Amino acid sequence: MPSFDIVSKIDMQEINNAVANAMKEITQRYDFKGSISNLKIKDQSIVLETEDELKAKQVNELLIGHLVKRKVDPKAIDLKSTEKAAGNTIRQVYELTEGIDQKVSKKVISEVKNSKLKVQVKIQGDELRVSGAKRDDLQKVIEIAKGLKLDLPLQFLNFRD
Repeated sequence: MPSFDIVSKIDMQEINNAVANAMKEITQRYDFKGSISNLKIKDQSIVLETEDELKAKQVNELLIGHLVKRKVDPKAIDLKSTEKAAGNTIRQVYELTEGIDQKVSKKVISEVKNSKLKVQVKIQGDELRVSGAKRDDLQKVIEIAKGLKLDLPLQFLNFRD
C-alpha cells in the first residue's frame, strides 16, 4: 500500500548559514556602519538586537532574503516578541517552528476527508502519515495540502510504493 509522510522540518545548518551570511552583510553595509545590529541563534529561536524599529525591519528583510537563498521557507520563523533591551536598543525574538501541531493536522485531515479520496491520514507525533491504494490519490492529497494556506512549511517525505 503506497504511503508518504507530511512533515514540517527545518535544516538548522541552513539556518546557521543564513544567519552568518546576514551578519556578514550587516557588517559590510554602509547604512549599518556604527550601529549596533546583531543576530544570534539561541536554542530554537533567532534573537535580533538593534537600535530602532527601522533597522530591525531592515535586518529582518536581510534575514528572510538569506533564508530564501538557502532554500529555507520564511514561514519557518515567527516573530514572538519585541522588547526594549539594555542601552536603548530593541530585541526581537523569532521562534523557529518545527513539527505539525494538532490544529494544523486536524485542518489537513478534514480537508482530505472532504475531498472523498480513499486514503487514510494518521497523526504520528508531529507528522502525518498518508496511505492509500492508489498513487494518484496520494498525489491529489499532496496538491490539497499544498493548496491550504498554512503558517508553516510542509515537506512530503518517505514516498513508498
